[in-house]
Amino acid sequence: MFALTFSAYGPSDVLAVTDVPEPHAGPGQIRIKVRTAAVNPIDWKIRAGYLQDLFPVEFPGIPGWDSAGVVDEVGEGVTSVKVGDEVIGYGPTSQAEYTVVDHFTPKPAAMSWELAAALPTAAETAVRSLELLDLAAGQTVVIDGAAGSVGSAAAQFAVAKGLTVIGTASEGNHEYLRSLGVQPTLYGEGLAERVAALAPEGVHGAIDAAGAGSLPELAAITGDPKQVVTIADFSGSVPEAQVTVRASAFHALAEATALFEAGKFDLRIDSVHELADAAKAQDASQTGHAAGKLILNIAAN
Repeated sequence: MFALTFSAYGPSDVLAVTDVPEPHAGPGQIRIKVRTAAVNPIDWKIRAGYLQDLFPVEFPGIPGWDSAGVVDEVGEGVTSVKVGDEVIGYGPTSQAEYTVVDHFTPKPAAMSWELAAALPTAAETAVRSLELLDLAAGQTVVIDGAAGSVGSAAAQFAVAKGLTVIGTASEGNHEYLRSLGVQPTLYGEGLAERVAALAPEGVHGAIDAAGAGSLPELAAITGDPKQVVTIADFSGSVPEAQVTVRASAFHALAEATALFEAGKFDLRIDSVHELADAAKAQDASQTGHAAGKLILNIAAN
């Protein structure tokens, strides 16, 4: 099968589309013939060798964790889907003709292939972060970087849960946040004062989805650093803050599709790239300036 691969750690030019052996579904797994896959920051961080201790690569490596496509093979014990079903998958090596996953959910018929591929990492990370905070309806959460994919996913899950959400973003993204039911504010210096004006009764939790050095201020805003979760700041500037990198909220796929079908979940798509242009997509991700998810059109290869 064809796949995007890299045979050594390095810059994006180590990526190439090559032929590799096909994987097959084991017990509890399915094989997906991939239509679309998403590019996430973890892809270029692994490719560059920044995460060797957490995610060691057996070369040639195949990037990607998010896939959408058609069930091609069903492993022993799988009864929830069958060959030919359209699904969303979460698991490594998604940027290939075929990928094998343990975690999957049916794709809603009305959901585009681009959104389906955009959903898994954003939804899983968002749900995991909210679960670590363990907030109840009526409480308030601050999301730093709320206009990004994980931040906007967390905001939508939080609003659906009955939380009051304050989200930081540049002024140009404030109307977008309002459309999600979020109270927008600017990020950066003076955040605590702006949040206090929006939430005079206090804040019960905070999510750092930006990794822009806001942990100390978020800890001050909540009054409890243990009620701050970061997905992107590993500096240790607030040792008591919770850091989350390992997937665990695998039910997030089903929750996100249920919200989508209720008209309460969506993600912005920045651009769609062919597999041969995956290096450009990873470079765009690395700049941090993409206005939504970066998607690879695998079926067109």
